[in-house]
Amino acid sequence: MPYPHSLESAPGREPGDRWRAPYACRSSLSRGRLIDEPGSATRNHFQRDRDRIIHSTAFRRLKHKTQVFVSHEGDHFRTRLTHTIEVAQIARALARALGLDEDLAEALALAHDLGHTPFGHTGEDALDACMAGFGGFDHNAQTLRIVTRLERRYAGFDGLNLSWETLEGLVKHNGPLLDGDGRPTARYAETGIPAAIVEYQARQDLWLDSYASAEAQAAALADDIAYNAHDIDDGLRAGLFGLSDLRAVPFLAELLDEIEHLHPGLETSRATNELVRRVITRFVEDVIADSQMRLAALAPADADAVRRAQAPVIAFPEVIATADRDIKAFLYPNMYRHPRIGVIRAKAAQVVRDLFERFSAVPSAMPAEWGQGCEALDEHRRARRIADYIAGMTDWYALDEHRRLFDATPTLR
Repeated sequence: MPYPHSLESAPGREPGDRWRAPYACRSSLSRGRLIDEPGSATRNHFQRDRDRIIHSTAFRRLKHKTQVFVSHEGDHFRTRLTHTIEVAQIARALARALGLDEDLAEALALAHDLGHTPFGHTGEDALDACMAGFGGFDHNAQTLRIVTRLERRYAGFDGLNLSWETLEGLVKHNGPLLDGDGRPTARYAETGIPAAIVEYQARQDLWLDSYASAEAQAAALADDIAYNAHDIDDGLRAGLFGLSDLRAVPFLAELLDEIEHLHPGLETSRATNELVRRVITRFVEDVIADSQMRLAALAPADADAVRRAQAPVIAFPEVIATADRDIKAFLYPNMYRHPRIGVIRAKAAQVVRDLFERFSAVPSAMPAEWGQGCEALDEHRRARRIADYIAGMTDWYALDEHRRLFDATPTLR
Protein backbone atom coordinates (compact mmCIF):
# COMPACT_ATOMS: atom_id res chain seq x y z
CA MET A 1 0.00 0.00 0.00
CA PRO A 2 1.56 3.35 -0.98
CA TYR A 3 2.21 6.01 1.62
CA PRO A 4 -0.12 9.01 1.32
CA HIS A 5 2.67 11.61 1.39
CA SER A 6 6.36 12.11 1.95
CA LEU A 7 7.54 12.62 5.50
CA GLU A 8 10.02 15.18 4.19
CA SER A 9 7.28 17.35 2.72
CA ALA A 10 4.62 16.78 5.38
CA PRO A 11 3.29 20.11 6.68
CA GLY A 12 2.96 21.01 10.36
CA ARG A 13 4.65 19.45 13.33
CA GLU A 14 7.13 16.63 13.07
CA PRO A 15 6.93 13.35 14.98
CA GLY A 16 8.72 13.87 18.28
CA ASP A 17 8.16 17.64 18.35
CA ARG A 18 6.68 17.45 21.85
CA TRP A 19 10.17 16.48 23.06
CA ARG A 20 12.12 18.81 20.78
CA ALA A 21 13.37 22.18 22.04
CA PRO A 22 12.79 25.40 20.04
CA TYR A 23 16.52 25.64 19.27
CA ALA A 24 16.72 22.12 17.83
CA CYS A 25 17.17 21.62 14.10
CA ARG A 26 14.03 20.51 12.32
CA SER A 27 14.06 18.38 9.22
CA SER A 28 10.91 20.09 7.94
CA LEU A 29 12.80 23.41 8.02
CA SER A 30 15.99 22.05 6.45
CA ARG A 31 17.76 24.25 3.92
CA GLY A 32 17.69 21.17 1.72
CA ARG A 33 20.22 19.45 -0.51
CA LEU A 34 22.47 20.90 -3.18
CA ILE A 35 20.70 18.75 -5.75
CA ASP A 36 16.93 18.52 -5.32
CA GLU A 37 15.53 15.02 -4.86
CA PRO A 38 12.03 13.64 -4.31
CA GLY A 39 11.21 13.23 -0.63
CA SER A 40 11.13 9.89 1.15
CA ALA A 41 7.82 8.39 2.20
CA THR A 42 9.28 6.90 5.37
CA ARG A 43 12.28 9.00 6.44
CA ASN A 44 12.94 12.67 7.06
CA HIS A 45 16.03 14.50 5.74
CA PHE A 46 18.27 13.72 8.70
CA GLN A 47 17.25 10.05 8.90
CA ARG A 48 17.99 9.74 5.22
CA ASP A 49 21.42 11.35 5.71
CA ARG A 50 22.21 8.91 8.52
CA ASP A 51 21.25 5.95 6.35
CA ARG A 52 23.31 7.16 3.39
CA ILE A 53 26.34 7.52 5.63
CA ILE A 54 25.93 4.03 7.09
CA HIS A 55 25.63 2.47 3.63
CA SER A 56 28.61 4.36 2.18
CA THR A 57 31.84 2.64 1.19
CA ALA A 58 33.84 5.05 3.35
CA PHE A 59 31.86 4.03 6.44
CA ARG A 60 32.54 0.34 5.87
CA ARG A 61 36.25 1.05 5.54
CA LEU A 62 36.33 2.36 9.12
CA LYS A 63 36.24 -1.28 10.27
CA HIS A 64 39.86 -1.71 9.21
CA LYS A 65 41.25 1.74 10.04
CA THR A 66 43.27 2.17 13.20
CA GLN A 67 42.06 4.45 15.95
CA VAL A 68 45.20 4.46 18.10
CA PHE A 69 48.01 2.04 17.35
CA VAL A 70 47.21 -0.85 19.62
CA SER A 71 44.60 -2.58 17.45
CA HIS A 72 47.25 -4.87 15.95
CA GLU A 73 47.61 -6.49 19.38
CA GLY A 74 44.15 -8.05 19.62
CA ASP A 75 40.50 -7.98 18.63
CA HIS A 76 39.18 -6.06 21.64
CA PHE A 77 40.82 -2.70 20.83
CA ARG A 78 38.94 0.10 19.13
CA THR A 79 38.98 0.72 15.41
CA ARG A 80 37.63 3.84 13.73
CA LEU A 81 34.32 1.99 13.31
CA THR A 82 33.88 0.96 16.95
CA HIS A 83 34.93 4.46 18.04
CA THR A 84 32.35 5.94 15.66
CA ILE A 85 29.57 3.75 17.06
CA GLU A 86 30.48 4.81 20.61
CA VAL A 87 30.45 8.48 19.57
CA ALA A 88 27.02 8.04 17.98
CA GLN A 89 25.63 6.52 21.19
CA ILE A 90 26.91 9.39 23.32
CA ALA A 91 25.75 11.99 20.79
CA ARG A 92 22.23 10.58 20.84
CA ALA A 93 22.22 10.57 24.65
CA LEU A 94 23.24 14.24 24.75
CA ALA A 95 20.72 15.17 22.06
CA ARG A 96 17.89 13.36 23.81
CA ALA A 97 18.58 15.00 27.17
CA LEU A 98 18.81 18.48 25.63
CA GLY A 99 15.78 18.25 23.36
CA LEU A 100 17.81 18.21 20.14
CA ASP A 101 17.27 16.25 16.94
CA GLU A 102 18.74 12.81 17.68
CA ASP A 103 18.86 11.74 14.04
CA LEU A 104 20.98 14.73 13.00
CA ALA A 105 23.32 14.29 15.98
CA GLU A 106 23.69 10.61 15.10
CA ALA A 107 24.34 11.31 11.42
CA LEU A 108 27.08 13.79 12.31
CA ALA A 109 28.67 11.35 14.76
CA LEU A 110 28.62 8.53 12.22
CA ALA A 111 30.26 10.67 9.53
CA HIS A 112 32.79 12.60 11.60
CA ASP A 113 35.75 10.24 10.95
CA LEU A 114 35.09 9.29 7.31
CA GLY A 115 38.03 11.41 6.13
CA HIS A 116 40.69 9.78 8.30
CA THR A 117 43.63 8.04 6.68
CA PRO A 118 44.91 4.54 7.44
CA PHE A 119 47.14 4.23 10.52
CA GLY A 120 45.30 6.76 12.67
CA HIS A 121 46.75 10.22 13.25
CA THR A 122 50.15 8.85 12.19
CA GLY A 123 48.84 8.37 8.67
CA GLU A 124 47.26 11.82 8.66
CA ASP A 125 50.47 13.49 9.80
CA ALA A 126 52.49 11.66 7.14
CA LEU A 127 50.03 12.47 4.36
CA ASP A 128 49.82 16.09 5.47
CA ALA A 129 53.62 16.32 5.19
CA CYS A 130 53.52 14.75 1.73
CA MET A 131 50.89 17.31 0.69
CA ALA A 132 52.71 20.28 2.24
CA GLY A 133 53.27 21.90 -1.16
CA PHE A 134 49.74 21.21 -2.34
CA GLY A 135 47.50 22.62 0.38
CA GLY A 136 48.16 19.97 3.03
CA PHE A 137 45.78 17.28 4.24
CA ASP A 138 42.97 17.83 6.73
CA HIS A 139 40.67 14.97 7.71
CA ASN A 140 37.64 17.25 8.18
CA ALA A 141 38.07 18.63 4.68
CA GLN A 142 38.55 15.08 3.42
CA THR A 143 35.26 14.05 5.02
CA LEU A 144 33.59 16.84 3.03
CA ARG A 145 35.26 15.62 -0.18
CA ILE A 146 34.02 12.10 0.48
CA VAL A 147 30.39 13.03 1.08
CA THR A 148 30.23 15.62 -1.72
CA ARG A 149 32.49 14.11 -4.41
CA LEU A 150 34.29 10.84 -3.84
CA GLU A 151 31.43 8.47 -3.00
CA ARG A 152 29.95 7.28 -6.29
CA ARG A 153 26.80 5.35 -5.44
CA TYR A 154 24.02 7.35 -7.06
CA ALA A 155 23.03 7.78 -10.70
CA GLY A 156 22.20 11.48 -10.40
CA PHE A 157 25.17 12.89 -8.50
CA ASP A 158 28.60 12.29 -6.98
CA GLY A 159 28.86 12.11 -3.20
CA LEU A 160 25.90 11.49 -0.90
CA ASN A 161 24.01 14.77 -1.49
CA LEU A 162 23.48 15.27 2.23
CA SER A 163 21.31 17.99 3.70
CA TRP A 164 22.73 21.45 4.43
CA GLU A 165 22.54 20.90 8.20
CA THR A 166 24.62 17.73 8.03
CA LEU A 167 27.28 19.28 5.80
CA GLU A 168 27.42 22.38 7.98
CA GLY A 169 27.87 20.25 11.08
CA LEU A 170 30.66 18.18 9.54
CA VAL A 171 32.61 21.29 8.53
CA LYS A 172 32.02 23.42 11.64
CA HIS A 173 31.56 21.02 14.56
CA ASN A 174 34.72 22.42 16.15
CA GLY A 175 33.56 26.02 15.72
CA PRO A 176 33.55 28.77 13.07
CA LEU A 177 36.19 28.68 10.35
CA LEU A 178 36.06 32.43 9.67
CA ASP A 179 35.85 35.38 12.04
CA GLY A 180 33.51 38.35 11.64
CA ASP A 181 35.94 40.00 9.23
CA GLY A 182 36.12 36.94 6.99
CA ARG A 183 39.60 35.89 8.12
CA PRO A 184 40.44 32.28 9.07
CA THR A 185 40.06 31.55 12.77
CA ALA A 186 43.01 30.33 14.86
CA ARG A 187 42.91 26.74 13.64
CA TYR A 188 43.45 27.81 10.02
CA ALA A 189 45.27 31.11 10.60
CA GLU A 190 48.57 29.79 9.21
CA THR A 191 47.40 27.32 6.58
CA GLY A 192 44.20 28.97 5.40
CA ILE A 193 40.85 27.21 4.95
CA PRO A 194 41.37 23.85 3.20
CA ALA A 195 40.73 23.99 -0.54
CA ALA A 196 37.99 21.35 -0.41
CA ILE A 197 35.95 23.51 1.95
CA VAL A 198 36.59 26.70 -0.05
CA GLU A 199 35.55 24.96 -3.27
CA TYR A 200 32.35 23.60 -1.79
CA GLN A 201 31.55 26.92 -0.11
CA ALA A 202 31.43 28.47 -3.61
CA ARG A 203 28.65 26.03 -4.48
CA GLN A 204 26.66 26.14 -1.24
CA ASP A 205 27.12 28.65 1.59
CA LEU A 206 27.72 26.76 4.85
CA TRP A 207 27.95 29.92 7.00
CA LEU A 208 31.63 29.43 7.79
CA ASP A 209 31.65 32.44 10.13
CA SER A 210 29.06 31.03 12.54
CA TYR A 211 28.88 28.18 15.00
CA ALA A 212 27.23 24.97 13.89
CA SER A 213 23.96 23.65 15.25
CA ALA A 214 23.61 22.42 18.82
CA GLU A 215 23.42 18.89 17.36
CA ALA A 216 26.87 19.31 15.76
CA GLN A 217 28.28 20.71 18.99
CA ALA A 218 26.90 17.70 20.87
CA ALA A 219 28.49 15.31 18.36
CA ALA A 220 31.86 17.07 18.73
CA LEU A 221 31.80 16.70 22.52
CA ALA A 222 30.68 13.09 22.18
CA ASP A 223 33.84 12.49 20.15
CA ASP A 224 36.03 13.90 22.93
CA ILE A 225 34.20 11.92 25.62
CA ALA A 226 34.45 8.64 23.72
CA TYR A 227 38.09 9.27 22.83
CA ASN A 228 39.15 9.82 26.44
CA ALA A 229 37.22 6.86 27.79
CA HIS A 230 38.24 4.29 25.23
CA ASP A 231 41.87 5.38 25.08
CA ILE A 232 42.09 4.84 28.84
CA ASP A 233 40.49 1.41 28.32
CA ASP A 234 42.71 0.43 25.37
CA GLY A 235 45.87 1.73 27.04
CA LEU A 236 45.18 -0.35 30.14
CA ARG A 237 44.36 -3.45 28.07
CA ALA A 238 47.56 -3.03 26.06
CA GLY A 239 49.64 -2.72 29.23
CA LEU A 240 50.96 0.72 28.30
CA PHE A 241 50.12 1.92 31.82
CA GLY A 242 48.34 0.61 34.90
CA LEU A 243 45.43 1.75 37.04
CA SER A 244 47.82 3.10 39.64
CA ASP A 245 49.48 5.29 37.00
CA LEU A 246 46.13 6.94 36.28
CA ARG A 247 46.11 8.38 39.78
CA ALA A 248 48.36 11.10 38.40
CA VAL A 249 45.12 12.58 36.99
CA PRO A 250 43.10 13.97 39.96
CA PHE A 251 39.76 13.37 38.24
CA LEU A 252 40.62 9.70 37.64
CA ALA A 253 42.09 9.29 41.13
CA GLU A 254 38.74 10.41 42.58
CA LEU A 255 36.88 7.83 40.50
CA LEU A 256 39.34 5.08 41.41
CA ASP A 257 38.88 5.89 45.10
CA GLU A 258 35.12 5.62 44.64
CA ILE A 259 35.47 2.22 42.96
CA GLU A 260 37.80 0.95 45.68
CA HIS A 261 35.41 2.14 48.38
CA LEU A 262 32.38 0.46 46.79
CA HIS A 263 34.17 -2.66 45.51
CA PRO A 264 37.36 -3.28 47.53
CA GLY A 265 39.83 -5.66 45.90
CA LEU A 266 38.02 -5.69 42.56
CA GLU A 267 39.87 -7.53 39.79
CA THR A 268 41.66 -5.29 37.30
CA SER A 269 39.43 -5.99 34.30
CA ARG A 270 36.25 -5.15 36.22
CA ALA A 271 37.88 -2.11 37.82
CA THR A 272 38.83 -0.90 34.34
CA ASN A 273 35.26 -1.25 33.11
CA GLU A 274 33.95 0.53 36.21
CA LEU A 275 36.39 3.39 35.63
CA VAL A 276 35.53 3.80 31.93
CA ARG A 277 31.82 3.73 32.70
CA ARG A 278 32.22 6.40 35.36
CA VAL A 279 34.32 8.62 33.08
CA ILE A 280 31.61 8.58 30.41
CA THR A 281 28.80 9.08 32.94
CA ARG A 282 30.46 12.02 34.70
CA PHE A 283 31.37 13.75 31.44
CA VAL A 284 27.91 13.26 29.91
CA GLU A 285 25.95 14.29 33.00
CA ASP A 286 28.07 17.38 33.60
CA VAL A 287 27.86 18.42 29.94
CA ILE A 288 24.08 18.12 30.07
CA ALA A 289 23.82 20.19 33.25
CA ASP A 290 26.18 22.90 31.99
CA SER A 291 24.57 23.04 28.55
CA GLN A 292 21.12 23.36 30.06
CA MET A 293 22.33 26.44 31.94
CA ARG A 294 23.95 27.91 28.81
CA LEU A 295 20.80 27.36 26.79
CA ALA A 296 18.59 28.82 29.50
CA ALA A 297 20.78 31.95 29.66
CA LEU A 298 20.82 32.41 25.87
CA ALA A 299 17.18 31.35 25.36
CA PRO A 300 17.65 30.79 21.62
CA ALA A 301 14.36 30.98 19.73
CA ASP A 302 15.51 28.66 16.97
CA ALA A 303 18.50 26.78 15.58
CA ASP A 304 19.87 29.86 13.83
CA ALA A 305 20.05 31.69 17.17
CA VAL A 306 22.43 28.94 18.32
CA ARG A 307 24.53 29.47 15.19
CA ARG A 308 24.67 33.23 15.75
CA ALA A 309 25.68 32.93 19.43
CA GLN A 310 29.07 34.24 20.50
CA ALA A 311 30.06 30.97 22.19
CA PRO A 312 29.13 27.28 22.05
CA VAL A 313 25.93 26.29 23.81
CA ILE A 314 27.03 22.66 24.28
CA ALA A 315 30.31 22.62 26.18
CA PHE A 316 32.35 21.17 29.00
CA PRO A 317 31.97 22.93 32.36
CA GLU A 318 35.31 24.10 33.75
CA VAL A 319 35.80 21.10 36.06
CA ILE A 320 35.28 18.70 33.14
CA ALA A 321 37.38 20.84 30.79
CA THR A 322 40.20 20.55 33.32
CA ALA A 323 39.72 16.79 33.55
CA ASP A 324 39.73 16.57 29.74
CA ARG A 325 43.02 18.47 29.54
CA ASP A 326 44.58 16.39 32.32
CA ILE A 327 43.54 13.09 30.73
CA LYS A 328 44.94 14.14 27.34
CA ALA A 329 48.14 15.37 29.01
CA PHE A 330 48.53 11.92 30.59
CA LEU A 331 47.68 9.94 27.45
CA TYR A 332 49.99 11.86 25.15
CA PRO A 333 53.30 10.60 26.60
CA ASN A 334 51.95 7.37 28.08
CA MET A 335 50.00 6.15 25.06
CA TYR A 336 50.19 8.20 21.87
CA ARG A 337 53.97 8.69 22.20
CA HIS A 338 54.76 5.54 24.16
CA PRO A 339 58.08 4.06 22.94
CA ARG A 340 56.35 0.81 21.94
CA ILE A 341 53.83 2.74 19.86
CA GLY A 342 56.52 5.07 18.50
CA VAL A 343 58.26 2.24 16.67
CA ILE A 344 55.03 1.27 14.94
CA ARG A 345 54.19 4.90 14.14
CA ALA A 346 57.52 5.36 12.37
CA LYS A 347 56.96 2.27 10.23
CA ALA A 348 53.39 3.27 9.35
CA ALA A 349 54.47 6.79 8.37
CA GLN A 350 57.09 5.30 6.07
CA VAL A 351 54.44 3.20 4.33
CA VAL A 352 52.37 6.33 3.60
CA ARG A 353 55.40 8.27 2.37
CA ASP A 354 56.54 5.41 0.13
CA LEU A 355 53.10 5.08 -1.45
CA PHE A 356 52.78 8.80 -2.08
CA GLU A 357 56.23 9.02 -3.65
CA ARG A 358 55.65 6.00 -5.90
CA PHE A 359 52.24 7.15 -7.10
CA SER A 360 53.59 10.66 -7.70
CA ALA A 361 56.38 9.25 -9.89
CA VAL A 362 54.21 6.59 -11.55
CA PRO A 363 50.47 7.48 -11.38
CA SER A 364 49.66 4.40 -13.47
CA ALA A 365 50.75 2.29 -10.49
CA MET A 366 47.36 3.17 -8.99
CA PRO A 367 44.27 1.22 -10.09
CA ALA A 368 42.82 2.42 -13.40
CA GLU A 369 39.95 4.34 -11.82
CA TRP A 370 42.49 6.47 -9.96
CA GLY A 371 45.49 6.49 -12.30
CA GLN A 372 43.72 6.98 -15.62
CA GLY A 373 44.17 10.54 -16.84
CA CYS A 374 46.26 11.45 -13.82
CA GLU A 375 49.28 12.50 -15.89
CA ALA A 376 47.16 15.11 -17.70
CA LEU A 377 46.28 16.84 -14.43
CA ASP A 378 48.27 19.77 -13.10
CA GLU A 379 50.64 19.05 -10.22
CA HIS A 380 48.21 20.14 -7.49
CA ARG A 381 45.24 18.13 -8.78
CA ARG A 382 47.40 15.08 -9.35
CA ALA A 383 48.69 15.25 -5.77
CA ARG A 384 45.15 15.66 -4.46
CA ARG A 385 43.96 12.60 -6.37
CA ILE A 386 46.83 10.56 -4.96
CA ALA A 387 45.97 11.80 -1.47
CA ASP A 388 42.32 10.84 -2.03
CA TYR A 389 43.39 7.32 -2.98
CA ILE A 390 45.75 6.86 -0.04
CA ALA A 391 43.36 8.43 2.48
CA GLY A 392 40.65 5.99 1.47
CA MET A 393 42.80 2.95 2.16
CA THR A 394 42.32 0.72 5.17
CA ASP A 395 45.41 -0.23 7.15
CA TRP A 396 45.42 -3.67 5.55
CA TYR A 397 45.01 -2.37 2.01
CA ALA A 398 47.80 0.18 2.45
CA LEU A 399 50.14 -2.60 3.54
CA ASP A 400 49.00 -4.80 0.64
CA GLU A 401 49.65 -1.97 -1.83
CA HIS A 402 53.09 -1.42 -0.31
CA ARG A 403 53.90 -5.12 -0.64
CA ARG A 404 52.77 -5.01 -4.28
CA LEU A 405 55.05 -2.10 -5.10
CA PHE A 406 58.08 -2.58 -2.87
CA ASP A 407 60.48 -5.41 -2.10
CA ALA A 408 60.23 -4.97 1.68
CA THR A 409 57.23 -3.83 3.76
CA PRO A 410 57.45 -3.05 7.48
CA THR A 411 55.74 -5.33 9.95
CA LEU A 412 53.63 -3.19 12.23
CA ARG A 413 54.49 -4.92 15.49
